[in-house]
Amino acid sequence: MITTKTLRQIHRFLAPIMLLPIVLTVLTGSLYQLVDIAGRDDAFEWLLDLHKGNFGVIDLQTIYPFLNSLGLLALIATDIIMWLQPKRRFQKKLHS
Repeated sequence: MITTKTLRQIHRFLAPIMLLPIVLTVLTGSLYQLVDIAGRDDAFEWLLDLHKGNFGVIDLQTIYPFLNSLGLLALIATDIIMWLQPKRRFQKKLHS
């Protein structure tokens, strides 16, 4: 069984790594949508490329969505498991 300490370590390791791709995906998707509504999407195709995972020399378009989703699901899973575990601080106060 995985301990709370191990879950926290996994969560602390993944959180900073996953922050940049998720924020990048959200921002580029939203900005491209605004540009598309304004009818100027031809000049901003680079936003869509970034959104899909094409970073110029590094082209991750085929695996970028899967990496994003797997990382986010791992963060959600570790967070929910930690959240569902009983809190020791509150249990000590109840028994005092």
